[in-house]
Formats: sequence, structure tokens, C-alpha cells
Amino acid sequence: MQTMPAHAAHHDDHEIETIEEFDAIVSARGTLSGFRVQAVDLTDRTRELLATGTAGAVFLGCPMREEAAAKIRADGALVFPPVPGLPFDPYRGLLYSPDELFASLSDGGYEATPDALAYAWFQRTKADRDVHASMLRAIHDDSVSDALDELLSGARVVGVMGGHAMARGTEAYEGAARLGRTLARSGLTVATGGGPGAMEAANLGAYSAPYDDGMLAESLRLLAKAPKFTPSITEWAGAAFEVRTRWPKGGASVGIPTWFYGHEPPNPFASHIAKYFANATREDGLLARCDSGIVFLPGAAGTVQEIFDNATPNYYESRGEPTPMVLVDRVHWTETLPTWPLLRSLARGRSMEARIALVDRIEEAPEALARLGE
Repeated sequence: MQTMPAHAAHHDDHEIETIEEFDAIVSARGTLSGFRVQAVDLTDRTRELLATGTAGAVFLGCPMREEAAAKIRADGALVFPPVPGLPFDPYRGLLYSPDELFASLSDGGYEATPDALAYAWFQRTKADRDVHASMLRAIHDDSVSDALDELLSGARVVGVMGGHAMARGTEAYEGAARLGRTLARSGLTVATGGGPGAMEAANLGAYSAPYDDGMLAESLRLLAKAPKFTPSITEWAGAAFEVRTRWPKGGASVGIPTWFYGHEPPNPFASHIAKYFANATREDGLLARCDSGIVFLPGAAGTVQEIFDNATPNYYESRGEPTPMVLVDRVHWTETLPTWPLLRSLARGRSMEARIALVDRIEEAPEALARLGE
């Protein structure tokens, strides 16, 4: 089974994103010249900053004492100070964790969490058309993309797409969870849109990969107590954290949600969450990183959009060789929403023709994905 690539082993040698990295670099090199230090609290590193060369360095949102800031500016370093009063850090160096986004859930309910506060800020500033706020959103999303690239360096990523309407406690939800578990156990990193429904089920499956069948069965039973994120996100998320608390050493996977659809919370089973303000950036980034293919479960407009957002670069080969696309549920994709006939017509005579498949049952998807990727 694949473990997520270690962050420190893969990120850019000139980026410092934790206090441990800062201390190691200062100790080993004696200089910070040319480095980019991202969102590291340097309040207690004044002595080191005063004694270390920082010419050409850039400090992005790093709290520090004024004498240290004055000295490194005099060295020729660029200092972008933290922005006060924000419910998020635009310069963050790492992806979100479920615990970070859902902090305060048990005390104040979902409305008190950083995730809900960031959405409220987005709604407020979007309406104001404030150029400062839009700049902060863009910096944040760029930081998230950078962190996502570092995390996934060297990973074989498979996407699982599907609608948020799929309820816990249903056969379809259990099937999507089993799919995520099978893919994770085969050495792939599962990536989803990070929301509820089919997306959560696939992330849950990857989370359950190190455990036995009993763990998944019991998790599904616990989650069924809160089938949907309406009417209460607090109860929905609380059930997920109950599972995480009972089985704390779950497998890794990625969720890539957006505050653009802020009424829809991220699911807590993705170990790493790349949450964006700009949905277009999020969609393109999610699909582009699924280098080992994508499984499309039944969904509505959003899933149809993702199918063709993925088909277009496969058609033109703009990202290189086409990647596998497996659509699950023949009736759904040929009759309910007849996407498959159009996809097949587009692919005819092109190299992507050998990389698309339609299967009846979700259990057939992993084998179809492997076959198309040969």
C-alpha cells in the first residue's frame, strides 16, 4: 500500500515551511540567503535572524520581532508581514488537515470552525469586490497549489469523482468506499473533490485501507446515523470524527474542495485537504494531478463538467499521453445523463479511444482502470 510521499523529502530545497526546517537550515548552512520562508512563526528566533545573512531571502507571512524585521530588510530581504484579522493564512506552506479546518467543532459547532469562518469571510469580501481581498485569495490559492505539488511529488494519483448527494448508509456509498480502499491498497493515492457523498466515501475507503473489513463495516454503521450534511453539518462531521477517533491511524488520501461551494463542507477522511477559493483553479488542479486516471461515479452537472474538463486535454493531448477514464453505471451515463455516447464519439480515431471505458458495476472499476493504463 502506498504511503504519501514525505513532505520534507520532496519540496523545493529553497522553501522553508516549518520551524524545524528553519533551525536545520540555519544550523547546517549558516545563511538564509535566497531562501523563501513561508508562514513560520519566528517570534522566538530573533537571535538567529540577527546573526544570519538573509540577502535575497523572502519571508512570507512570518511573525517576527520588529528588530529582526528591520535587520533582515536592511540585508536586502523582502518581508511580507502577516495579515491581521484573517480566518486563514494566505501564505501557508502546507495543506490543511481535517483537525485544522474543523477546530472548535465540538465546542462551538460547525459555525465556529475555521472552515466556516473562511467561507463567511469569502462571502463578505466577494460582495464588496475588494481588490485587497481578491489578492489575498489568489495568494492563498497559489500557496495551496505549491503545497499540493510538493505533497504529490512521486505519487501515482487516481481521481474518484461523483456527486455530493450520495447518502451515507446506502449501497452506493459503501461501494464507493470499497472502491477507494481497493485503489489505495493497490499503491495509488486517491484524490477526490473533497466534499460529501461519493467524494467522502472514496476518502473513507482510503482511510480504511490499513484496517480489516470489520473496521469499514462498523464505520459505515456509525456514519449512517448522520446520512447527509443537511440539516446539521455539526452532526455530519461529528460522526466522521467519531470514526477517526476510534481508528486514528487511517490511510492517506487527498481532498480538493472549494469555498466557492461553501455550503458544502469538506469531508474529514482526506488526510490532506487542498481547499481553494477559486473553483476553476481547484477543478483544473484536481483533474491535472490525476496522472493514473479517474473513475467517474454517477453524479449530476458537476460530474458531467469534470468528465469533459478531463476529456479535453486527453483529446488534444495537451498534458501528454491521455489518462484513463472509467465511467461507472451504464444506465446513468447512457440514459439518465447520456454522456458516454458523446465521450465515445469524441474519442473515436484518437489515442484517447483506448483509454476510456464504461462499466456496469463499481467493483469493475479498478480492473478497468488498470487495463486502460497498460
